[in-house]
Amino acid sequence: MEKLRAPRNRTLQLTAAELSDYQQQLLHLSAEVTPTQILNRTIQQNLFEILDWLPSQFVDLLFIDPPYNLTKSFGETAFRKGSIADYQTWLEQWLPTLLKVLKPTASVYICGDWRSAAAIHLVAERYLHVRNCITWEREKGRGAKANWKNCAEQIWFCTATEHYTFNLDAVKLKRRVMAPYTDPVGNPKDWQRTTNGNYRLTHPSNLWTDLTVPFWSMPENTDHPTQKPEKLLAKIILASSHAGDLVFDPFAGVGTTAVVAKKTGRNYVSVEIDRTYCCLAEKRLALADQDKTIQGYSEGVFWERNSK
Repeated sequence: MEKLRAPRNRTLQLTAAELSDYQQQLLHLSAEVTPTQILNRTIQQNLFEILDWLPSQFVDLLFIDPPYNLTKSFGETAFRKGSIADYQTWLEQWLPTLLKVLKPTASVYICGDWRSAAAIHLVAERYLHVRNCITWEREKGRGAKANWKNCAEQIWFCTATEHYTFNLDAVKLKRRVMAPYTDPVGNPKDWQRTTNGNYRLTHPSNLWTDLTVPFWSMPENTDHPTQKPEKLLAKIILASSHAGDLVFDPFAGVGTTAVVAKKTGRNYVSVEIDRTYCCLAEKRLALADQDKTIQGYSEGVFWERNSK
């Protein structure tokens, strides 16, 4: 049954005609392919069926957002929670093969939460250079009567080798200065005085509290249960790739990685098993041709939430 929506609900939906049209654009692999054959395409298939057909060393940035170690449904598919050892075994079954797509200078970001943290770190450390673990505040979530509310997730920042891209100036955070320091003659120290307030550009840290999880009034929102914010992907893509580079997302969901890659002048390849999610991704990619804005990112900087 179609969900009833409030009049101001901006959640992206598909008509029957759009579903029919967009699914014609989806790619299905049946043999080995070259990078050119899959460039800027959404592949609607099970990743594990096509791993051996993917090209080698064609990816500059790999963003991996796999099912976390919990029981959850994603469209027509589902994942069941197991032990940490089981989850580690599952990662080992496909991650080493997937990493063949990386260029020697590539970066890898792997998403998880506290249930999957130990397994992800152990596996990543075996095959990659683990450089940091980002914690981002996912302010959505239900409270618990006998436990702490779960409102944070992790992203492991890894690289294939010691040579990699990190564009510091592209991902600085602009914060409002509440108690500004000045020199003896009253000039700002490490901040700017503007007609709209006082601001400081700060170095990006591994604690991200400036993100908003997509919800009903945001035009990027869909019904995907674990959709990542465009602003989150923008931080990663701008930090760890250059314009024209290729970004690969093997668990693409509704295409946030591809959409942000397109908005920031990168190329993309997406793999997603669910047909509806793939079609939503194609619709979002089409909309990105007309609107390249990313909520929370403007004027070449990331803004602290509610600071502008």
